[in-house]
Amino acid sequence: MVELRYSSGKILSPGVHRIGIMAIGSHLENHGAALPIDTDSKIASYLAFQASIRTGAKFLGILYAATEYDYVKHGIHLPVDILVEKELIPTLKNARNNLNLEAVVLVNGHGGNVPIKDYLNGIEEETGLKLIFNNKIVEIEGPHAGTGELSMGVIIGMADESRLSEHCQFDTYPEVGMVGLHKARHQNKGIDEGASIVQEHGVCLDRELGESLLENAICDIINDIKILLS
Repeated sequence: MVELRYSSGKILSPGVHRIGIMAIGSHLENHGAALPIDTDSKIASYLAFQASIRTGAKFLGILYAATEYDYVKHGIHLPVDILVEKELIPTLKNARNNLNLEAVVLVNGHGGNVPIKDYLNGIEEETGLKLIFNNKIVEIEGPHAGTGELSMGVIIGMADESRLSEHCQFDTYPEVGMVGLHKARHQNKGIDEGASIVQEHGVCLDRELGESLLENAICDIINDIKILLS
C-alpha cells in the first residue's frame, strides 16, 4: 500500500484533500453572437479549477446537465428534481467513494441552477457530504450574455470579438440581456430590470471588469474552502 504524501505541493493544509470543487453550469443555452452556448459551464469550470490550483482542493470537473426556471426559454435543461436525483447525487457519490471526500463546494455559473439550493439538505443526507453552494459569479456578473459575461469570456478566451457588433441585435439574439424573452421579463422583476439596462445601454467589452469579476469569484470560493477546513 502506497503512503500518499498529503503534505506535498502548494496546498492550504493536508486536510484540503478531503474537499472537492465541482463546477455546475449550463452547456446548452444561447448567449448571443459573441459567446458560445456553454458559456456558463466554461466560466464555472474556470473558477473551480483556479480555486483548486490555489488551495489544493480536488477538482471534480463539471456536472453535465443543468436546470432552469420554466419561464426562461433560451436553452435545453432538465427539471430540477430530475437533475438532482439522476445527475448530481450519483456524481457526488462517485466522487466521495473514489476520492475519500468529506465536503464539496458547488461552483455555480448558471442562474437557472439556483433552485438546487432548496435540495441541499437532502443531497447531503444522500451523499454523506457537507456541501456549500457558491453562487458568487451569478450574483455579480449582471444580465445574461451582457457586459459582465462578455468581458469574462474575452479574458478566458472563448468570446469572438469580431462578432461584437451583432451581439445586441435583439431580434436575432433575444437572449442577450433577456431583452426579447418577454415571458421571463414579465415573471421576474430582476430579469426585467437587467433587460431594460441592456436595451438602453447595450453591451460592451470591459477587460478590467472581466478580470475583476473572475478574481472576486475565485477568492469567494477559496473562502468557502477555508470555512470547510476550519
